[in-house]
Amino acid sequence: MQALPEHVTGFVCVSCGRSEERETKHLTCPACGENLDVQYDLEQIARKVKRESIEQSREPSIWRYHPLLPLSESSGPPPLRVGGTALIRSERLGRQLGLSRLDLKDDTTNPTASFKDRASLVAALRGREMGVATVATASTGNAASSLAGIAAALGMKCVIFVPENAPIPKLTQMLLYGAEVYRVRGSYDDAFDLCARAVERFGWYTRSTGVNPFTVEGKKTAAFEIAEALRWDVPDWVVVPTGDGNILGGVGKGFRQLLGLGWTEKMPRLVAVQAEGAGPIARAFQRGERTVEPEEALTVADSISVGRPRDATRALRTLFESNGAAVTVSDEEILRAMRDLPRETGLFAEPSAAASLAGLRKLLEENVVTPSVSVCLMITGNGLKDVATASKLTTPPPLVEADLADLEKAVAGRGDPADS
Repeated sequence: MQALPEHVTGFVCVSCGRSEERETKHLTCPACGENLDVQYDLEQIARKVKRESIEQSREPSIWRYHPLLPLSESSGPPPLRVGGTALIRSERLGRQLGLSRLDLKDDTTNPTASFKDRASLVAALRGREMGVATVATASTGNAASSLAGIAAALGMKCVIFVPENAPIPKLTQMLLYGAEVYRVRGSYDDAFDLCARAVERFGWYTRSTGVNPFTVEGKKTAAFEIAEALRWDVPDWVVVPTGDGNILGGVGKGFRQLLGLGWTEKMPRLVAVQAEGAGPIARAFQRGERTVEPEEALTVADSISVGRPRDATRALRTLFESNGAAVTVSDEEILRAMRDLPRETGLFAEPSAAASLAGLRKLLEENVVTPSVSVCLMITGNGLKDVATASKLTTPPPLVEADLADLEKAVAGRGDPADS
């Protein structure tokens, strides 16, 4: 097994605070079973690495931030370009919302069309350093198709557990990548529990959210990219679609590390956007509590359909420490955002990714977010991930003969396209 780099000092439990100098066999706290957080010697990193060296790097992927990752230099650069995604200034949507500045972090362009590639890459690379041959995960869909693609690129065997209602496009991705896929009767939580038992039984390496501390290390790179794209400034607010809470915790950690290194001057306020039918983290935060009450999850946004969030402690800590906010949005509000986002920005997002826009709208209505601030929306998954839902928002186009006269009748019947 390859040792962690010297700038990694160990792990600490996000719940009980117990410190571990070495990786534990099951990747979670041996005292309370909660999730671990990778610890770094930021002073050592600051002495050795300057942000100017990052700016001068020609590496387009998350590997440009290798000095801030828990991976050996020999593990990269990775075979797939993960990260390096665009930060898009959205003038038109920003004006419609009345914001002084609105940016969209477009992670739909990652290799498997999902933000989850960041986590899968770092977790799988660390697994390979540890000498494991088989990686496994439970997922609502995106993390599974992500791990399947990353494992294929790295030449690792991949075993997947998804709930029975996982979208067909995501299942198709996993299968074409060559993963061993099991649909589990029940919810994501049922799939998660079965995966945990299987990992224990067969000795596989788990990438499952929260359980594997290295998923956060991949997800934090989005914060690095946002800050670098803004010349080491940061938005006032960063809005994150939230299911298990792992993306929220990862993005928050990235911004905290940049502040600790002295590369940025402030911490943005983080927002957790959850569906009304799956909002335990948002409801806990609104109650002022640091623990969640599990609930049955039911929402059109499958990627954030989580009733027992596996990284809730880290997510809630991020919200409280950043003086952030949390909001729940209805499926109707999510679908409206899914329809409006491509029309106003050109970005086609799946329901969970469009939830960030729905959440921002609600926060503006409630005056939690004010027009004078800058906001970044995390767009975490491509709309092609859930074509079935997207198709319900459209009307089938008319069928015309290959004849100009027939087309003229159809055009007249639809009215002036400029008015639609």
